[in-house]
Amino acid sequence: MVTDWWYGILGGGLIGLSATLLLACNGRIAGISGIVNGALGLTRAEIWRWFFIGGLIGGGLIYEYSLATRPTPIYGFSPLTMVLAGFLVGFGTRMGGGCTSGHGVCGLGRLSLRSLVAVITFMTTGFITVFVTRHLLSLGLT
Repeated sequence: MVTDWWYGILGGGLIGLSATLLLACNGRIAGISGIVNGALGLTRAEIWRWFFIGGLIGGGLIYEYSLATRPTPIYGFSPLTMVLAGFLVGFGTRMGGGCTSGHGVCGLGRLSLRSLVAVITFMTTGFITVFVTRHLLSLGLT
């Protein structure tokens, strides 16, 4: 059986391949927040967005129920916390002009300075958030 780190290599390669194919075949950047936002205002010409989202969900389900060597850990966050976090992420992606996939995968691959600044900003913010919640507020998950 394939060890867990190979799944990471394979998954990363598939993400890169899908981003490259979407750009090469459709002329679109694989930024998930933009794809989801565009899918909510669906027109016939943009049905590809729903197929892309379906592939993301389907790939996760295939991994979880067919390939994973152990179940993905589930943490007891309240639904209200999850909804609030989702809105904050959505606000941040609009404010930052894109999401981690758009800037981190596609933008850096295109050597975009704007994407480099965005990636440095959200990674730094993530590091600070983890430090504050786990070490200063003792909200770390065990």
